[in-house]
Parts: sequence; structure tokens; C-alpha cells
Amino acid sequence: MISDPNTYSVLGERVEKALESLGPVIKIHLGDNPYADMASAEALCVETTKAGTLVAVGSGTINDLCKYAAAKQGKQCAVFATAPSMNGYTSVNSAITEHGHKKSLVTTAPDGVFMDLEVLAAAPKRMIQSGLGDSVCRATAQADWLLAHLLFDSEYREAPFSLLADDEKGLLAEPEALVSGDLDAMGRLARLLVLSGMGMTVCRGSFPASQGEHLISHYIEMMHPSDWNVALHGEQIAVTTCVMARLQERVLQGTTPRLSMSAPTKQSIVSHFGEEVGPACWDEFEKKRLTKDAAEKLNARIEQSWPNIVEKLSAVLIPSETLGSVLRRAGAPVGHGDINLDETFFSNAIGHAREIRNRYTFLDLAADAGMLDPETLI
Repeated sequence: MISDPNTYSVLGERVEKALESLGPVIKIHLGDNPYADMASAEALCVETTKAGTLVAVGSGTINDLCKYAAAKQGKQCAVFATAPSMNGYTSVNSAITEHGHKKSLVTTAPDGVFMDLEVLAAAPKRMIQSGLGDSVCRATAQADWLLAHLLFDSEYREAPFSLLADDEKGLLAEPEALVSGDLDAMGRLARLLVLSGMGMTVCRGSFPASQGEHLISHYIEMMHPSDWNVALHGEQIAVTTCVMARLQERVLQGTTPRLSMSAPTKQSIVSHFGEEVGPACWDEFEKKRLTKDAAEKLNARIEQSWPNIVEKLSAVLIPSETLGSVLRRAGAPVGHGDINLDETFFSNAIGHAREIRNRYTFLDLAADAGMLDPETLI
């Protein structure tokens, strides 16, 4: 059983007693602020060598570490959630930082995820608001994924989003109820988080729930100032979702985009990200960068089908003003200042986030069309 001091006091002791009735329990207590990097993940593999099953008691970081350790050792795992702070509980991915590069690694989905709504409702408000932030990105993530499908015929599935429709509607209608202890509202959020993770599992990847808004967040976590007062993952996603929603609206409401070959080079990316992380970022970006010929072919496709593309993408969006209102009503962050970032850094995050990963989003379309102006999006 893996926990940290906070999660042990909230739920771990109760889980431990229940597990001890089934057999011996190896208790692993992580530090006060566990971090999901490769060193921590590998250390957990060593510590759990003699365990038959891994049981996580916690939220994002502990869940990611346990899924990684379980997958590497071919063992089962389960999680007892202590906060409704993110949607990765049921996914097959773990967000692990390696050599300073935030990666979404394919690991394993837990065999069981257990949520006590009263425990979740008693979580710190910031963690509840974080879960809301990680839920409202459904619209921007869906639009990004659908964009890539419409432009490149890549895989896209409606099923992950159909699972979320009913609970999303209720949650957006009454966001205040989430932070007032309302168990019905918490039930909606819990289902959204669980079903969103299951959608990722069905698709064997994070595509339905992690697109441009998560790339900006990954940049923040990789490149933030050393004295940054760290924001929770879902708090970051709340803010970056608002940015992506504004960008998507701007592109879809503007003139037909015309693309040029991608401007970033290996030299520029390594110069920006540094010698340790830059080469890995280039390896990812090079896979999707547009050459001159590729840009011309894509322009021909866009010119022929842009009205149809706009219609299909607009149908899945939530207006940026609506998203901002929902988040504010729940007390969640909506701007870069709310997560302790200055304008210059945040503008860089928007401008360079696409260079981190081989995932085509509106960040790529806008940048290659000369429409990505970060200062006007924040």
C-alpha cells in the first residue's frame, strides 16, 4: 500500500486495516511532496519487488507512480482516491518526467478504482477545483483531436465523449455546488473523471483528454521558474483550456488559414529548451513538422473542405466565455496570474508548447498559418 502522510491520514489507515484482514500489507510511505519523475518511479519498483499487488491511496502523483511500477513488474494495481483532482485514475497512461521532459507513458489501468464521495467532498477546495479544471478541457481536447482527424485522416472516436455528455451538462450548470459539499455534484465530477480516464483506456492513449491545453501545461511544468509557487495540474488545465478555447474560436471564426512550412528548427528548439531536453523535443516535433510540400498539400485540402471542417469543429466546442464563467463560479483559476505565472513566461508557454510532442493541435495550425499571437490570448 502506497500513500503519503496526507493521504494516509485521510484514507490510508482505513484502507490498511481492511487490507490486513486479507493478508500481510507492505506499507510504503512516500514523502510529504512526492514527485512523479523517473527516479521516483524506478525507486518504487524496487520497494515493491516483494508485493503481489500495488494499492495506491492518493490522487495524481501516487496514482501515476503506482501504475508505472505495476506495469513494469506485470502486477495488478488498484487505487483508493483521496481527491477528485484529475482524470487519470482509470487511464492506461502515467505522466512521468524523465530528464526534465514531461512524458505520457503507456502503463496499465488499475484493476479497481474506489471513490468515497464523502472523502472526495471533504478534499481541499483547490483539489476539487483542479478536478473541474481537468474536466472542462473535454471540449478543447475533442476539437484538437477532431482537427487532426479531419486534416490527416488520423484516428478519432466519438465514444469517449458520448460517455461524458450527461454529467458534463449537469456539472457546467451548477459548478458552485462542487465546492459547497453537494454529494450529487461530487458524484457527477467523480463519474466524469472516471469515465474520461476510461475513454483514454478505450483509445489506448490520452488523445481524448490531453491535447493543446495539456501541452501548454507540460511546458509550464518543464520550464517554470525555480521560485514558482506550483499550481496543481488541474489548476493549470483550467487556465490553459481557456486559452485554447479562445484560440480555437479565433481560428474557426477567421478567414480560411493558409499554412507555410513549420518555422522551428532543431537549432531553435534545442536553444530554447536546452541541451538536456531540447533534442528529445525536436525528435517529437520533427515527426509532425510541415515541409513546404506538405504545407501545400494541406492547403489544398483545407481550401476544399474548410467550411465543413468549421461546422464539425464548432459543434463540439463550448464557448470560451462559458468556460470562464463556470470556472469563476467554482472559484477556479482562469488566468495566468491565478497560477502565479507572469505574462512573458506564459506567452512563451503558448508559443512553444507545440514543440514538446508529436500531437497535432490548433497550436500547430495557428502557428503555421501565422495566426498564433500568444499575447492576445491571455
